[in-house]
Amino acid sequence: MPITELATQRVAIWGFGREGRAAIHALRKRLPALTLALYCSESEAAQAQAFDAALRIYPNEPDAVALSAYDIVIKSPGISAYKPAIVTAQAQGTRFTSGTALWFAENPQARVVAVTGTKGKSTTTALLAHLARAQGVRTALAGNIGLPLLELLDQQADLWAIELSSFQTGEAGPLELGVITSLYEEHLDWHGSRERYVADKLKLADKAKRLLVNAQQPSLLEKTAQHPQRLLFGHAEGWHVADDAIRRAEQSVFPLQRMSVPGLHNALNACAALAALEAMGIDAVAAAQGLASFHPLPHRLQPLGERDGLQWINDSISTTPQATLAALESLHDRQVTVIVGGHDRGLDWTPFVDAVRSRAALRIVAQGANGPRIAAALRAAKSDVPLGDVDHLADAIEMARTITPQGGTVLLSPGAPSFDQFHDYAERGRRFAALAGFDEQAIAGIEGLGIG
Repeated sequence: MPITELATQRVAIWGFGREGRAAIHALRKRLPALTLALYCSESEAAQAQAFDAALRIYPNEPDAVALSAYDIVIKSPGISAYKPAIVTAQAQGTRFTSGTALWFAENPQARVVAVTGTKGKSTTTALLAHLARAQGVRTALAGNIGLPLLELLDQQADLWAIELSSFQTGEAGPLELGVITSLYEEHLDWHGSRERYVADKLKLADKAKRLLVNAQQPSLLEKTAQHPQRLLFGHAEGWHVADDAIRRAEQSVFPLQRMSVPGLHNALNACAALAALEAMGIDAVAAAQGLASFHPLPHRLQPLGERDGLQWINDSISTTPQATLAALESLHDRQVTVIVGGHDRGLDWTPFVDAVRSRAALRIVAQGANGPRIAAALRAAKSDVPLGDVDHLADAIEMARTITPQGGTVLLSPGAPSFDQFHDYAERGRRFAALAGFDEQAIAGIEGLGIG
């Protein structure tokens, strides 16, 4: 719904993170007289009142009765749509929306490439924007990557590169091209089941006129087979990786050794970005030369540098075992100590254990809430890999510093969320950098957000 349709409605905003603040600002810009309620945490109440003195602030989580008092609730993405209070309020007639949905309603003519996927979506979206700009296209980079869409309300771009999480795919409006980079088990605590997570991710397919998917994932191919305009990347007839190069069919376009981000998975992300550009009518072969100047995103296989004779790499964004395996694959020729573990969502670590149990030149330090479970699985499999088991990230870093041979690499790639010890993966990554001896603020920014 366009924002103007809220003028006569009873409206509440749930969540005072960056998405919530963007929604408040956008509504004040369009509807300055609208009465707004805000539900936030008790610790946020004073900050929220200072942000907007006219807000009615409720420093608690609303129940079904409270939610049912409103016509419209604008919900932040991290709040599960499957909470019982939300389901009950919906049955009573309350409508739930989001900043993402409001932006799409305000911008029906925007040329949008929306990217989702369990892994790879942020890097693919950022690559897409970087390469498009290198070709002179005025491009917006926004969404789940770190800039709420409503912060760009009333701004114009020729191309919108938008990252959507599984929490947001159902909130998108009709769009020109959807991209799905991968599909694994993730965010089960929000979605409630793997089946629901997959279904929510695939809602993007319903919104996209054309759909670009990873040809190397049989399950994803099967689930998107009925899309009337499906395109593929990662196969020999289109953009793919072969013979140490990114190729367009038989044409070798860009050598892998010139890639600024390591790993075959990042080369495949580049293929997704190039295929998306091509689908949008941009010269992707010419744009590919920009891959050499792309800067790695924070917390995503981010090289920090050298300290104490060791190389340190921050992959704190890794929240699944598959992501950790991809990180290790990118470092297959090095002596590596990998730090794994964090918040336990009950994911199956068996594929990880099977893949690394006999790997040479590898050491593992398990930590965090699910560290003991990971360590137990490795021991039960009679893994040959040296293994340490500690409680906290700080302890893991000290152990890694001790056991990694000179010239080796310490990799933080937890394969699990951060919530057992940190607010989010970014805080975890910054803490890792600081404990390793680096400036935690210098490694934190994402280049290129906004319009350029």
